[in-house]
Amino acid sequence: MRFLFDRNTWQEIFGSISKNKIRTIITIIGVLWGIFVYIAMSGAAKGLDNGFEREFETVAMNSLFAWGQSTSKPYEGFKTGRQIRLQLGDVSVLQNRIPEIQYIAPRNAKGVFGDGTPPLIVRGQKSNNFAVYGDFPVFTSIATKKIYDGGRFINDDDIEQARKVCVIGEQTQKELFEKDENPIGQYIRVDNIYFQVIGVHKFVPGGGFETDGDIYIPFTTYQRLYNTGDEIDWLTIAAYDDADVVQVEEDVKTVLKRIHKVDPTDERAFGSFNLGEIFNRIMGFSKGLTFLSFVIGIATILAGVIGIGNILLISVKERTKELGVRRALGATPREVRSQIILESVFLTFIAGIIGIILGAATLNLVNNLTQGIDFPYTNPTVPIPYVVGAMLLMVILGTLIGLIPAQRAVSIRPIDALREE
Repeated sequence: MRFLFDRNTWQEIFGSISKNKIRTIITIIGVLWGIFVYIAMSGAAKGLDNGFEREFETVAMNSLFAWGQSTSKPYEGFKTGRQIRLQLGDVSVLQNRIPEIQYIAPRNAKGVFGDGTPPLIVRGQKSNNFAVYGDFPVFTSIATKKIYDGGRFINDDDIEQARKVCVIGEQTQKELFEKDENPIGQYIRVDNIYFQVIGVHKFVPGGGFETDGDIYIPFTTYQRLYNTGDEIDWLTIAAYDDADVVQVEEDVKTVLKRIHKVDPTDERAFGSFNLGEIFNRIMGFSKGLTFLSFVIGIATILAGVIGIGNILLISVKERTKELGVRRALGATPREVRSQIILESVFLTFIAGIIGIILGAATLNLVNNLTQGIDFPYTNPTVPIPYVVGAMLLMVILGTLIGLIPAQRAVSIRPIDALREE
């Protein structure tokens, strides 16, 4: 340990490095490039992870949507082209037959998916068109709705009593109410029917096809307002976290085909969108990118460390006479070996620090450039334990590679070294 803090030792190390500045710089670049690649690619993968988690933060990761379309095959006396309309009773059947389903929310909507002009919403002299959704309280267990203080979302009593209450969006509040006016408890007209505002939902991008102007009313109230009976537009389903969401999607379609007497091989009768499958693919890609960055980074670091070993071998050969003099004056093999290894570790450590700084600076630049753009990418970082682990690996590799020139230096006999020209 005393050898580590010996001034003469460091003078010899810096003297050796200064004799081969160009080779040393090139070698250091090889090592720092490895850690830089690892930091940059791992951080990029993490930024992608964070971005998609932010995009889907209001929606259950293992969720999917299903709706009825038209049949493409005749079945049990029904002709091709029959329009399938999902029914409220389908919900209980799906829950009973598919245990992997955690939540299921039937939904209706007006003014969505290009089905005509959204309903006219009026308050006093102000009006505009906004989409209206008919929902159950369970919907918020699948897609979280952030309600501002003082308000609430639809509850079970609203459903049972078919209350004329609504939750409006930020844009709706902005266009129908004064800037400092509290909309809670106030009334608006939805297709000429008065509804009391019970909450204002905060808009979070990425939560689906909803917007910041949407209006939510109880499902039962929607039934009476638009005379939809038990028909529903689509189902929003969340499977348990450990469930295979792709299999759940197939099971949902299979059960719906049985309920609505559709040919089991008819792939057009029901449409679906599997958000969970897409999210799993994205996470798989991100994990693959992280693993690739690890492999490429380690390979590059190893190549750079080997380069350091070669530099030190050359240095040992050029310093043969100097090492012989040191041995003749009483330097022990341990001291000579320690100096060479210390030089190897020092170069590796310096290269690693520079690589980490450059990698962190690059990630910070990328983060600043991606702020405010419509792309699922945010906060690209690498966990500190990963960085520390990479540094420890570099030091270990630097130590191991330094053993080769160190052993070469120790193997030189003083008498032979003194004869070296």
